[in-house]
Amino acid sequence: MPKSVKGTASIAALPEIDLGDRQYYLNREISWLEFNHRVLQEAMDARNPLLERVKFAAIFSSNLDEFFMVRVASLKQQVEADVVTLSADGLTPQQQLEAISQHLHPMVTQLQELFENDLRPQLAAAGVYILTYKDLNADQKAYLQDYFERWLFPILTPLAVDPSHPFPVMASLSLNLAIVVKDPETKQKNFARVKVPNSLPRFVPLPEGLHPKSTHPVNSAFVTLEEIIAHHLDTLFPGMEILEQHLFRITRDADLGVQEDEADDLLLAIQQELRRRHFGGSVVRLQVPPTISEFVRKTLMMGLRVTEPEVYEAQGWLGLRDLMSFLSLPLPHLKDEPWNPVIPAALKTLHEERQDGDLGEDIFGVIQQGDILVHHPYESFAASVEHFITQAAHDPQVQAIKMTLYRTSGDSPIAKALITAAAHRKQVVALVEIKARFDEESNINWARELEEAGVHVVYGVMGLKTHTKVVLVVRQEEDQLRRYVHIGTGNYNSKTAKLYTDLGLLSCREDLGADLTDLFNYLTGFSKQKAFRKLLVAPVTLRDRMTALIRREITHCQQGHPGRIIAKMNALVDPTLIKVLYEASQTGVQIDLIIRGMCCLKPGVSGVSDNIRIVSVVGRFLEHSRIFYFHNQGQEEVFIGSADWMRRNLDRRVEAVTPIEDSKLATELKEILQILLQDNRQAWELHSDGSYMRRYPAPEEDEISAQSYLMKRFSCQQIKSS
Repeated sequence: MPKSVKGTASIAALPEIDLGDRQYYLNREISWLEFNHRVLQEAMDARNPLLERVKFAAIFSSNLDEFFMVRVASLKQQVEADVVTLSADGLTPQQQLEAISQHLHPMVTQLQELFENDLRPQLAAAGVYILTYKDLNADQKAYLQDYFERWLFPILTPLAVDPSHPFPVMASLSLNLAIVVKDPETKQKNFARVKVPNSLPRFVPLPEGLHPKSTHPVNSAFVTLEEIIAHHLDTLFPGMEILEQHLFRITRDADLGVQEDEADDLLLAIQQELRRRHFGGSVVRLQVPPTISEFVRKTLMMGLRVTEPEVYEAQGWLGLRDLMSFLSLPLPHLKDEPWNPVIPAALKTLHEERQDGDLGEDIFGVIQQGDILVHHPYESFAASVEHFITQAAHDPQVQAIKMTLYRTSGDSPIAKALITAAAHRKQVVALVEIKARFDEESNINWARELEEAGVHVVYGVMGLKTHTKVVLVVRQEEDQLRRYVHIGTGNYNSKTAKLYTDLGLLSCREDLGADLTDLFNYLTGFSKQKAFRKLLVAPVTLRDRMTALIRREITHCQQGHPGRIIAKMNALVDPTLIKVLYEASQTGVQIDLIIRGMCCLKPGVSGVSDNIRIVSVVGRFLEHSRIFYFHNQGQEEVFIGSADWMRRNLDRRVEAVTPIEDSKLATELKEILQILLQDNRQAWELHSDGSYMRRYPAPEEDEISAQSYLMKRFSCQQIKSS
């Protein structure tokens, strides 16, 4: 890392530069596409196990679906509304759509070619076959004939399109067959659509006795639903001649147009909007094969009301997100070695001593001994956060539990613990964010179940999403009430806690407990809280405090002292904070940013961002934690929390960022930042033109994967403490 620091003389010599000039900003949509391209590169990387590569191909496809449903849909709405507001880099909404199309088409082609020419043949070589009908023998076809008649034919509904049959309504992300039939008597050609049912697995396995003959062992053999349906269309259209059949897929606008101040029942309003999302949102993408005829193409475009730029041709499969199901194959040699999270060292004795089903261990006594930092998925979510909340639910001394739920799993042990706590007559408050995109339905279901169990359920502050990850437990201890807290960077979701890197603080510091009490009053009642003791809270204090922390480093540099900032987050988009970072760089502050996804800051621009370096780490786990480090002339300050540096997080969401004041825990966080900055296996460096360059170890260097290093370190710690 560069050590030089510019003094005040060089600052005075700097030319006047307009740091708001659009040339110093990258487009957020193109930056997101670059992130997804890094995901695609993991699918292409032969160093990864085969099924992990398949997984990354599925993630790329799934990410792209969401990008169209949200970002492309938003830009389309702006174009239709004649919005001409420029992005930070100076593009109109229409220009951004054109740039997206230009960047995206080569990526989609790259994905299709990767699967057809690389992954699919390698799967076959490993004994996993995805067969087409031309590959099948008579026995295999007979088996699929029976499968079609028993499981498919009864639920398929061919829909004709003619003057008496309007163009059918289709669900977003559905797979469909467009079919052209001819009446042999009238010679009339007609168009029809058959939906590929999503109630059945897309990949139909052949029984072991019908596996293809091969010189290699065959583990599995599949045929897709659409392939089976396409070869039995004569059963669906008896007496008609099948002229054409083409698979197609649509993506709809997924934005929820709920006006909170006009909705009498927010839950009901969102449920109605969810139905509109699946069937009523405008189509933002039509995916078709390049072999599609002009007649079918025009029929689909007219019926779905899409224009040519919204049509994406895909040579090969559509909906590659379904490849995720291959991760369930019992082929461990084609996957990453399994990782079992370790029990946090501070909590290890609790779990060693416990009896099955006995929840009498006192985690609260351990927290009283000092703050505890937990790091998922390296450390167990169940043995830390879930244990904390579950014990609070059963502990007779606990008087109240308050927590926020943004995204949680369908079988959430934490939500069940809250229900248990309410049954034990504790005061339980759950702030359920029912506007969490793509989790609205699950959250609505939990909200209703929690309410029925006696939990006080609230939906937050009008006009704001509650994105913060906090728990407050109030416990009667002798002659006082003591408050225990968990403040984290990730959702209270036991499934994603095994896949996302996140951090959490367990503490009973009085100032943090008091701050969370004030925060929950802000969320549940009529409160105009303007200040907090320790927490940085959006949209109240977070933006100003982060800006002040950056400016403090600027002041130190201006006084001839070193300035240093390291920040890890998911996205850096906010132009105001970017401008302040540019000012810090100009002053000589050394800045390293670890940003997984979107980044609109241009590093390495002469006279603007010479002292800023940016890396993105894309690996086995999704980097989701947020850490903020400020040197502060040796009086270092480190924070963790739920907020990225985006306008929505700083201004339109409720977020909480906490200082880590225990020096040992702060050192641990600094070490995490350092190992991420040293990564030369899964790290990518951002250049000033917006491109990313993958890091590789130099010939004399060892390969360093931050995630692998941390897995090994936590495993060694567990062995040492055993």
